[in-house]
Parts: sequence; C-alpha cells; structure tokens
Amino acid sequence: MGAVKIWNAMEIAEVAGESSNSEIPHSSLTVDHTLSLSDMKPRIVELYKDLFKNWSNKDESDFSIETVSGGITNLLLKVSVKEDSGNTIKMTLRLYGPNTEYVINRERELQAIQYLSAAGFGAKLLGVFGNGMVQSFIHARTLVPLDMRKPDLAAKIAKQLRKFHQVEVPGSKEPQLWNDIFKFFKQASNLKFVDNEKCKKYETVDFKEIHAELVKLKDLTGRLDAPVVFAHNDLLSGNLMLNDDEGKLYFIDFEYGSYSYRGFDIGNHFNEYAGYDCDYSLYPNRDEQYHFFKHYLKPDKPQEVSEKDLEELYVETNCYMLASHMYWALWALIQARMSPIDFDYLGYFFLRYDEFKRQKEKCLSLAESYLTKYGAG
Repeated sequence: MGAVKIWNAMEIAEVAGESSNSEIPHSSLTVDHTLSLSDMKPRIVELYKDLFKNWSNKDESDFSIETVSGGITNLLLKVSVKEDSGNTIKMTLRLYGPNTEYVINRERELQAIQYLSAAGFGAKLLGVFGNGMVQSFIHARTLVPLDMRKPDLAAKIAKQLRKFHQVEVPGSKEPQLWNDIFKFFKQASNLKFVDNEKCKKYETVDFKEIHAELVKLKDLTGRLDAPVVFAHNDLLSGNLMLNDDEGKLYFIDFEYGSYSYRGFDIGNHFNEYAGYDCDYSLYPNRDEQYHFFKHYLKPDKPQEVSEKDLEELYVETNCYMLASHMYWALWALIQARMSPIDFDYLGYFFLRYDEFKRQKEKCLSLAESYLTKYGAG
C-alpha cells in the first residue's frame, strides 16, 4: 500500500494549540488498547500526570477508569480524578484503533475540533497524546439507531446539523469526498490477505466494476451542484448523544469530518438508520425525509419550506446516499485487512455494496428526471 504518513501527535497538538487561546497539553506517551483495564490504569495515570502537571504528585488510587464504549474504530474510556478538595473531575479518554491512520486524517480532525468545540459542538479538547486524545466528559446517553427515527429527535438532529454545516473551519474549502473515496479505492484494490477465507472472499470483488460505478456517480452528483459545507461524514447513532433532562443533543467524534457535500452528510446519516446490521428496511421514506429537510432548511419555520427546495434536497440526498455506501464499502475492505477488531468487515463490504446496487437505478433515474425538469447540469 506504499508509505503511509503517521500523524505525529506532538506536531498536531502544537498546530491545534496555535488556533486556540491556550495551548493544548500534549504528550508523546501511548496507551496499549489491547491491555485489560487494570493493566491499562498505571499507563493512563502516567499519561495524565504527564499531560496535566498539577496532578503530577497524585496517587494512583485518586484515578478511576471505566469503559464507555468500544466502537469499531476507537476505545472510549471515562477517567475520573479525585482532587485534594474532594471534587471529582471526569474526562473522556479516546484511544485510536490501531492502523486507523490508513482511513483517518488525524491532522485534519484535530484542527477541526478546535473550531467545532468553539462553536459548541462535541466535547472540549483537553489534551493530545501518541495514540489518542483527552476530552471533556459529556453527561448524556448515546443514541441507538431506532432513536434517530423518532420525529422529535429527527427534527432536533436536523436543526443541529444545519448549525454544524454553518461552522467555518479554516483551510481549503475544497470538498474531500471524491479524493477520499478514490484514495480508499486505490488502497482497497491493492490488499494482500494472509487469511485464506478472507483471501477467497476478497478475490470475488470486481474492482473494475466498482471503478466504473464511481466515475459515473461522481459525474452525476457533480451535475447536481450541491452546496459544500464542513460535514461530519459519520453521523451514526453512536456519534449522537442526548441529555434527556436538558433535551440537549450532542454531536461527537469528528474524525471523518471534512469539507464535503451537504447531501452526502444527510444521505450518510439516513443510511445509518439501518445500524451495523444494515437493515435497510429502516431507511427513511420520502415523508420522513421531508420532515427532516423542513427542520434542516428552515429550523424556525419548517412549514414554509417550498416543494421545490424539498425536491432538490431529496434528489441530492438520495444520490449522495449511494456515495455513502461506496465510501464505507471501500473503507470496510481496508479495515478487513488492517483492523485487529473482531468485526466482519468483509461481510460489511458486501452488505453496503449490494445495497448500492439495489438502489442505484432508482436514484440515478430520479436525478436524471430532476435535471431534465429543471434544466440543470
């Protein structure tokens, strides 16, 4: 796969620190995510003492650690520190999954976090280390896929997504979607599997067909002239948190965030209604999508959104929904080779690519008829 740049935590923390009022503490230490929690603890205590100098004399017994979640990319831990005053400070420690640098640009992520947290999104970045970051703790529950379908929550997510898309993140505003997809394609089509079973499955993948589909889809979506925004790009239920008492919704984990197309972020979110099981019968119908679009386009006056604006966003979203399937299908192939996490990534590739093929004709003809009707492209 050629040389891959490993993002240097020290350099990135310094760059990120320059864009905020106070420099973010950084450490070159790493924590082995494969250790048990009890074996991990001394290393985490050492890390915290290195990052936060005012705790350098604290005893290991003043620290407690518990698992929040172990996704298919990261391990999330809650670290509580008992201060001399008797107060307990809670933080989130995020350990990057091994080999995730093949699919995630950590430099891009850490720079964006500064501006997104300043705009009130996600947790505050408190420290950066060799293979992860420390963030403020969010008092909220993580959503499950079925939550996202609830009309009141769908409206809340739509309104929040509009605000998210209005955040200005410095740097190039060039949409990264197709750069990322074709980069994934190049990596995914040059893998070598050691495992015999995986090797057989991988050899059934028709990369020539995939490439032709990507070129066709890129051309068609390009004619839609979708607005470019800073997109989350991974708005699944696990990256949405809700404080039920306050009714406050949080977006977290911006590791795939980049400038991209509005319709991709929404279409990708709709695909996530299906969960990791890929039950696409849960994909929202037109009425459910229109409900979301109304609150996204006019949060204060959702009933005043015009039929033409709804139709435009419907076409845009459902074409980029296809791009979302391709993005994560290719991502899954790379993960099948690189990730040590026990997840059927190869099976996930086929679920996403098969759904792309099932939806392709309907979505492409929807776009063609829209473009003919409005003389676009």
